[in-house]
Amino acid sequence: MFENFTEFDVEVSNATIHGRRGGDGPPLLLLHGIPETHLMWHRIASELAEHFTVIAADLRGFGDSSAPADADYSMRALALDQREMMSALGFDRFGVVGHDRGARCAYRLALDHPDAVTSLAVLDIVPTAHAFRHADKAFALGFWVWSFLAAPYPVPERLVANDPSAFVDYMLDDWSSAAEFPDDVREVYRRQFADPQRVHAICQQYRAAATVDIEHDDADHGLPKIACPTLVLWSADGPLGKWYDPLAVWGEWADDVRGGAVPGGHFLPEEAPDEVVRALREFLLARSTT
Repeated sequence: MFENFTEFDVEVSNATIHGRRGGDGPPLLLLHGIPETHLMWHRIASELAEHFTVIAADLRGFGDSSAPADADYSMRALALDQREMMSALGFDRFGVVGHDRGARCAYRLALDHPDAVTSLAVLDIVPTAHAFRHADKAFALGFWVWSFLAAPYPVPERLVANDPSAFVDYMLDDWSSAAEFPDDVREVYRRQFADPQRVHAICQQYRAAATVDIEHDDADHGLPKIACPTLVLWSADGPLGKWYDPLAVWGEWADDVRGGAVPGGHFLPEEAPDEVVRALREFLLARSTT
């Protein structure tokens, strides 16, 4: 797992970002979703490192990145963390691939820092404002974590603290169709939800999603569109393709959009690593910029 990668901790303006770096070639930033950490890329990172300098990072609040109390947990703030981290590692221009929460950070990076992002891949999401505005009964029941973790403090924090492992296991098992989560990786995912400070930080991210992230999306919707080439992948077994037309939705946000469904459930890099690597490699190698 992550053979020939080295771990790092980088101080940025408002946090410390933890991650792993490996490979050689154009820089590529990988950003994870919930309830995961950067370890979610363990099945594809080494293959991508054959072509790219791969940086897999923990978002602020997750994994071994810091979780400062009472900080700004908007995606704009988290995107700035990652831009500063990449610059500190010597990369001013890079591709970015994000899944779930990491994909929200990734498209915010492309909107706020168009000079830095050379290519963008978003896995199994539509933009935050679009998701909330088209929410219905199916959304509320299927993506219950959005409203649960955004509930007023300290309700979700206390409930998660009662049984953090069950909370994590339910998400992993409910949203996947064929995922393989090794015991040591699953335990890392569980462990972060046993830390009250991290749980509060993650809840603050969801509270920001329901408020300031929507405001930022509304202000930036098509003004201008994301300039870099954009790959959109989504679960063939999950709800995204049933609820939305993902390529049409992202066509409102980016000038150059392509992609399609991938077999499996929500956790694409862990459920369908071969398909994800193939799609990313084809997309990124045609557009990589050093």
